[in-house]
Amino acid sequence: MSIHVVARLTARPETVAALHTLLLSLLEPTRQESGCLRYGLLQNAVDPADFTFIEEWADEAALDAHFTTLHLQAVLAQAPSLLAVEPDIRRYTMIG
Repeated sequence: MSIHVVARLTARPETVAALHTLLLSLLEPTRQESGCLRYGLLQNAVDPADFTFIEEWADEAALDAHFTTLHLQAVLAQAPSLLAVEPDIRRYTMIG
């Protein structure tokens, strides 16, 4: 059963552009990862500081491996100074 992830990140007003660039850098390398079924990034049309990843992973092992990749670790090291609040990352399973 695949795992779905919704991850919301909120930039500080003065760091929206920097966070935008940083998050975009995750798209291509993550989409190449084994077990990545879907990996998209949304930006709120009303509040540009609000970013949301919509992800689908083949299984927990694939998602766990994602958190150990160099590209994600690099972004996680840089992101805290750009964020207004802690990221809200939630895992889901499809029930219907």
